[in-house]
Amino acid sequence: MKFANPLDPDSQIFIGLRDSAIPNPVIFVLFVLLSFLVGRYVPGILRFFASKFLPPKGKKIIDEFIIPLEESVKLAGTFMLISLSLVWLNDNPALYRFIKPFVDFGVIATVAWLLSRIFRQVLLIYGIPIVQKYGLEVDETFLIFETVVNVIIGFVAVTAFAQSQNFPLTALLAGASIGGAAIGFGAQSTFEQLLGTIVLRLDRPFIRGEYVRLENGTYGRVESIGLRSTKIRLAAKGTLVIIPNSNLMKSEIENITRGKKVMVLLYLDFTRKLEDRDKALVQQAIKECTDSVFGIDPGSTNIVLLQHTETGNTRARITFFILGSSENAITLRKTLLESTNKSISKKLEQYNISFSMQEPNIYVDSPVTI
Repeated sequence: MKFANPLDPDSQIFIGLRDSAIPNPVIFVLFVLLSFLVGRYVPGILRFFASKFLPPKGKKIIDEFIIPLEESVKLAGTFMLISLSLVWLNDNPALYRFIKPFVDFGVIATVAWLLSRIFRQVLLIYGIPIVQKYGLEVDETFLIFETVVNVIIGFVAVTAFAQSQNFPLTALLAGASIGGAAIGFGAQSTFEQLLGTIVLRLDRPFIRGEYVRLENGTYGRVESIGLRSTKIRLAAKGTLVIIPNSNLMKSEIENITRGKKVMVLLYLDFTRKLEDRDKALVQQAIKECTDSVFGIDPGSTNIVLLQHTETGNTRARITFFILGSSENAITLRKTLLESTNKSISKKLEQYNISFSMQEPNIYVDSPVTI
């Protein structure tokens, strides 16, 4: 059975709608509404075709990326369908030129966001296991690499949008270079301060509300980050210190607030009552696995073996601390714990010790001593 494409100018559906008494702008609005309706089912449509035509490995890849990114897929699919609907405005050049930039921006922005999310999924699902397979440490380099790729995706998206609107990129870049050189010679001090602001915004060594300590002994809470300077409310005194951003760019900054430490609590329920030898093997295996993971506070692992009140079998209560400088770093550490759990299982299987792990893991924020 052959299905007609209603957006194909040669199709009978297109010709019938075009020759009808309905104005083309109204047809466009109807197709936009239809795009929103169909866009909601794009993930389901992709899964359906994957189940019918892709091998099992391909189905697994679709499930790993479509389900977690369902909302992003819906948005990108909806804007693509709206872009195709612009064909109904070809006979209305003024309206077409007015609407097309917004639609192009929506398509490029949603596709760029989807690509960014897909790349993050690739890192989490495939990147971390590959790095661990070769015995390397998974640290903040992953986050930096992700940021660099996101910047590249953003740059490509901006370039694509500029080209779609026929912006003269070469002339804009040349003009920006010449203008930047002229401004730089005329206002070096101001430019340095603005550069410091840009560096602080991009590098984000601190944000408003965080406590910091500078190399000159200044310690307090960040009140605001302006275009020229940053205001810090001194602890104890309560006075306000105003520091140029260009100075902060060159200064060593200790961020007290980001000294994050999260306690992890795990319970392992064994299928039998363990002998003293088995208990020693359990403690050894758990400590080896936790100490080998980057981001877990060395020596913080505490293991308590006790008797389960209901089954009478042995239960292990494990606590340790994970460290990170930001929420993203802590999230990355939590992801690594999944591989740690698998490592513990493999080690204990070698000793014929089986257990079940309570889900989910318990995380408790712990304050850092100043």
